[in-house]
Amino acid sequence: MSNRGPALRVNASAQNGEDRENGDMRILVLGGTAWLGRTVVEAALASGHQVTCIVRGRQVPHGARLVNADRDQNDALTRALWSVHDDAGRWDAVVDVATEPGHVRRAVRDLEPHAARYVFISSCNVYASLAATGIDEDEPRHTPLSADEMASPEEYGPAKTAGEDAVRAAFGPDRSVIIRPGLIGGPGDPTGRTAYWPLRFRRPSNPQGRVLVPSAPTQDTAVIDVRDLAAWVIQLIERARGGVFNAAGETVPFARYIETARRVTRHDGPLVRARPEWLAAHGVTQWMGSRSLPLWIDQPDVAGLGSLSNARALAAGLKLRPIDDTLTDTLDWATAHHVDTVIGSGLTDDEEHALLEAHNEP
Repeated sequence: MSNRGPALRVNASAQNGEDRENGDMRILVLGGTAWLGRTVVEAALASGHQVTCIVRGRQVPHGARLVNADRDQNDALTRALWSVHDDAGRWDAVVDVATEPGHVRRAVRDLEPHAARYVFISSCNVYASLAATGIDEDEPRHTPLSADEMASPEEYGPAKTAGEDAVRAAFGPDRSVIIRPGLIGGPGDPTGRTAYWPLRFRRPSNPQGRVLVPSAPTQDTAVIDVRDLAAWVIQLIERARGGVFNAAGETVPFARYIETARRVTRHDGPLVRARPEWLAAHGVTQWMGSRSLPLWIDQPDVAGLGSLSNARALAAGLKLRPIDDTLTDTLDWATAHHVDTVIGSGLTDDEEHALLEAHNEP
């Protein structure tokens, strides 16, 4: 008996590239419990599709089928396939958000005979350089990681590159979709990057309503709402599209982003602008994490992160909601879930208060 599992049938319409926007597709999500994966599952279910999630022992959205598997094991997906060898085991598409190359290599090995197409959520970090503005999908990438596991976070870009190569080698350009997101934001953001600024303007750390912001007159930023990204993933599957796409929001000046966050919260207190060298001297970090000013970047080697070209994705049907809506909905989500100002990124009230006092010193 073959150890590859049952020969699962694939819907003929998906195999032949016909449009299936009327629902009733069978989608296999490798994951589906974390933020983006869960939102993709919810978007698929909302479109009337049947969804199975292969994941390690967690709850999945209501309506999806859960199959437990540990992808660290070589035969995890083979055994999982045997457990779904009925009609629900034929896949119009697989969606994979994995980072470790070994997970992707084993997945495409085991799933290629059973799926019409494979959607791999990669990252803009695959690009060898993020310094330039307007980076498109044809820019050079990192050398793919040869190992099956990352040895450090610095290998994230090469690891995603290796995942891309594995998918393309197994499924080819017509049956594979490679999506390279930039900054993903919106309700539920576990990093706290998109929640920090509207929460900070809604809840200043001081009675005067002062808010510390970086002086970044030339920086661009771009946030793609997780809901827009997830809906587009399902649309690409329905339309049987293949290709490689950056997935980025509208490029806007960082100062405009800050003003948008102020507007949706009706903040009218003073902005205290601090220069990058002053912030660095006082231990304030960039982009994300504790004691940071989220989304702020003052490093020329990654300045292009906020201005990725999304022209190819827009041409392929990506629809972007206004950043006002993303920030408003993120604030509503944070308020409803009693989320504090800092959930992984930003300055605590005490930290910002101390920094504001230090900035006032002669």
